[in-house]
Formats: sequence, structure tokens, C-alpha cells
Amino acid sequence: MSKHSNSEQTDPENIRVENENNASKTEKTDETASAEGQNAQEQGQEAAAPLTADEKIAELEAQLAETRDQLLRKAADFENFRKRMNQEKQSAIDFANQSLLLDIIPVIDDFERAIQAGESSTDFTAFLEGVKMIEKRLTSQLEAKWGLKRFNSAGEPFNPNMHEALMMEKSPDVSEAVVQEDFEKGYLLKDRVIRAAKVKVLMPEETGAGK
Repeated sequence: MSKHSNSEQTDPENIRVENENNASKTEKTDETASAEGQNAQEQGQEAAAPLTADEKIAELEAQLAETRDQLLRKAADFENFRKRMNQEKQSAIDFANQSLLLDIIPVIDDFERAIQAGESSTDFTAFLEGVKMIEKRLTSQLEAKWGLKRFNSAGEPFNPNMHEALMMEKSPDVSEAVVQEDFEKGYLLKDRVIRAAKVKVLMPEETGAGK
């Protein structure tokens, strides 16, 4: 009896049938679990009732408040940026001529030394030559480094874009308006007139009608 029972348990056919039964049970269990999960999801969706009008308004108001806060922060950031840029711009304006002034300071030192030397010396010629050297050094440096050029006008045709006539005199020796004398020199900054020369102009004499 015992041998017959062991034979049935180890029979390949019985093992196959038992495995199929177990697989069928597992499949049914998975299907049941899936169905239960789907039912639970559907029940959860049914449980989430739509928002009421008041709830919807409250939600929109919260979103609006958040958007307003973001805009205010952006506006504050922009205002701070604008103030910083204005400060930097003003600083650039205030110190734009720093390099030029640093070039002029040594010339001022030369003038001080020349004045001190002139106070203790009776040699006017040496004093004058020293002042001329300082003036030449200054004008040369301004022209070479900064593009500031002084121009002479005496003997040149009168040009209203470059000359300001302070005096005019008729002359039979000219056929067109000509600068006779510089009262104040004119200056160019990189070929642009920044100060017109103040001059005396010779004008041609008027001819009689019909001549």
C-alpha cells in the first residue's frame, strides 16, 4: 500500500497535472488582484468630487497672488538693476577725464617750478624759454595722445565753420575773404572743430555796378 502511494506521487502525469492546477490558480489570483486594483482606482476617481465654485475661485485667487508676488519680485530686481546701472554710468562720467588730467598734472608741476625759478631769477629770457618749452610739451602731448590739434588761420580763406570773425576790414589786395590775424587759436578734436578761431578778416572791396 505504501509503495503504491509513493508511485502515484512521483508519477510524471500527476506532477504535470498538479503544476497546471497551480499555474491556473496563480493566473486567477493575478487576474483577481488586477481587477481589484482597477475597481479601487475607479472608486477613488468616483470619490474625488469636482471642485465647487467657491473652491475654484479660491484656487484661482491663490494662483493670482503667487503670480503677483513673482511680478513684484521681478519689478524690484529690475529697479535695483536700473539704479546700479545709473550709478555705474555716473561714475564713468565723473572719472572719464581721469587719464587726461593725469597727463596735465605734470605740466602744472612744470609751471610751478618755472614760476619759482622766475621769482628768484632776473634772466627773463631763460624764464620765457622755459614757459615756451612747457607750452610746447603740453600741446604736443594733447595732440599725440588725445587728438587735440591747434590750427593757425592767418592767411587762410575765411571759413565760417572754422572761423569766427570779430573784425572785418576791406582791402583791395584780396579777391575773397581772407583771415588776416588770429585773436584766439582754433582747435580740432580728431578733425572736428571744437573751438572756432576768433579772427580778423580782410574783405574784397565792392566793385561798382555794371563793372
